[in-house]
Amino acid sequence: MSDTEHPKSDNKPSNFIRNIIDEDLKNNKNNGRVVTRFPPEPNGYLHIGHAKSILLNFGIAEDYDGYCNLRFDDTNPHKENIEFVEAIKKDVEWLGCHWGDKVYFSSDYFDALYDFAVQLIKKEKAYVCDLNAEAMREYRGTLTKAGKDSPFRHRTVEENLDLLARMKAGEFEDGSKVLRAKIDMASANINMRDPTLYRIRHGVVHHQTGAEWCLYPMYDFTHCISDALEGITHSICTLEFEDHRPLYDWFLDTLETEHHPQQIEFSRLNLEHTVTSKRKLTALVNNGHVEGWDDPRLPTIAGLRRRGCTPAALREFIKRIGVTKSDNVIEMAVLEGCMRDDLNKNAPRRMAVLHPLKVIITNYPEDKEELLEAANHPQDESFGMRKLPFSRELYIDQEDFKEVPPKKYKRLIPNGEVRLRNSYVIRCDEVIKDSDNNVIELRCTYDADTHGKKPEGRKVKGVIHWVSAKHAIEAEIRLYDRLFNHPTPDNSKDGKEYADHINPDSLRILTHCYLEATLSEATPGDQFQFEREGYYNLDPMHQAGNKPIYNRTVTLRDAWEKIAKK
Repeated sequence: MSDTEHPKSDNKPSNFIRNIIDEDLKNNKNNGRVVTRFPPEPNGYLHIGHAKSILLNFGIAEDYDGYCNLRFDDTNPHKENIEFVEAIKKDVEWLGCHWGDKVYFSSDYFDALYDFAVQLIKKEKAYVCDLNAEAMREYRGTLTKAGKDSPFRHRTVEENLDLLARMKAGEFEDGSKVLRAKIDMASANINMRDPTLYRIRHGVVHHQTGAEWCLYPMYDFTHCISDALEGITHSICTLEFEDHRPLYDWFLDTLETEHHPQQIEFSRLNLEHTVTSKRKLTALVNNGHVEGWDDPRLPTIAGLRRRGCTPAALREFIKRIGVTKSDNVIEMAVLEGCMRDDLNKNAPRRMAVLHPLKVIITNYPEDKEELLEAANHPQDESFGMRKLPFSRELYIDQEDFKEVPPKKYKRLIPNGEVRLRNSYVIRCDEVIKDSDNNVIELRCTYDADTHGKKPEGRKVKGVIHWVSAKHAIEAEIRLYDRLFNHPTPDNSKDGKEYADHINPDSLRILTHCYLEATLSEATPGDQFQFEREGYYNLDPMHQAGNKPIYNRTVTLRDAWEKIAKK
């Protein structure tokens, strides 16, 4: 494909990876093809860092008229299962990415990988080693000290072929033997010091191959060959694999594969106030610090989805942070800002009272009800209107009434007036308290002439939200916040473990909240702005008995920024 035929346009993102691809296409490298892949290991749910890789790989394939394979790196069946496979597929689809007619698995190539291992032995580039894990670490050396040859490194080709076949047949115990590449035990790159290619794993049932194999290949060996077999042109991965690139190239050069993909590394996504290590996320789930992989406090894609983050917001976030080779930590406020911007445009408005205080309108007839009109979105008429039931008994928020108000307080006070949003002006005439002197009810009067009108002869500055007590829906509200108090919990430099920084207020549950009646029509996953409260979505997974659960997606403003400035 020539440069003039290239589908890339000025409104497409630009980064160093795309610059490499542009140059490759200009030189007709790979015959003008662009083929990428997203290769997750199915040992947990995907997190926001994976979202960056998904959108990068699938986005490049789309923009360059290529294709992107979804390939599961399923070479470690001890930690993998079909639940994770299906969850990953769901996450990729939710982000709007499509892999075509086939999902790939590294296990598809187990027979071919074994044949390639045999080739390496025949080329005297691999051998069976009997060192145990501790001895292998000792022989491997350190970053400043060269390793030394295994005493089994000089086995004959025939002996190695025989031992590998017997390893495959299940004759040896776990850990008793491994197959290693024969490269250079004195290499400055420790990954080149005779890395392990195969290890024995008995007693596991693989989610794709069942009990057929007890010999499983390692990632470095599997990944590059899988790329080559699929005709991948650009193998894009995160920076921690930069030191593995010489090994990636060594395997493909030594085996003389038909295709030799180019490995390119970019910086991984590090987000403040959370962790993205799969091991640490697994520990948070298994140790009960969160409810599961889809807990809205986790940076998993499933958690973000359940919290109410939209694909559009996540795509915008990835676009804003860009693709570079420089490691950095992104502020959580950037992600929250993207969610807020998206929901501000697209979430219809509703009223919800999270901390209810009853109001009796004494001059409103007990048997009267009426429907008041309210806009579903203040800036977008296309959202239409809705009907709000109004009656004698209402709920307002406790914070919207003060007996002794602070300065500049513009809400309800004794003998003061306030407007109910989309409704009437009311006046507080009497405050009812319990035996502990807590305010439990307000007796008010309303001005029947103030619906949609200014009251004559007086100014009413405050506007508060409300719901009709008779028609309201009782709900449970979950106020999710940042999971960790420390911005970099797994690198806090204070001697504490990441779990020690868990925010005890990362979840607050409000059990007696009241929502406007129109929310009875909401379906799981629907998102709303609760006026003056924040953005919420109807939990797509759970409800509390007969009560719906609404999860707070994000506040109306960046509350953490306010805290930091105090």
